[in-house]
Amino acid sequence: MGKMKTHKASAKRFSLTGNGKIKMNHSQHRHNLGLKTQKRKRNLRKGAVLSKSMTPAYRTLIQK
Repeated sequence: MGKMKTHKASAKRFSLTGNGKIKMNHSQHRHNLGLKTQKRKRNLRKGAVLSKSMTPAYRTLIQK
């Protein structure tokens, strides 16, 4: 069986930390920003860590 290819769309959106967790950016920070509070927009700027249960599935996509 051949090698599994990296899912390039996922590889651009997710990255691995040193401990093996998967980092991602928050959604909802592209448009309609005038309707959102400053606190909400500030928190959306920060990165987030993918949940433990979703990590194995995404790890196979990004191949690391």
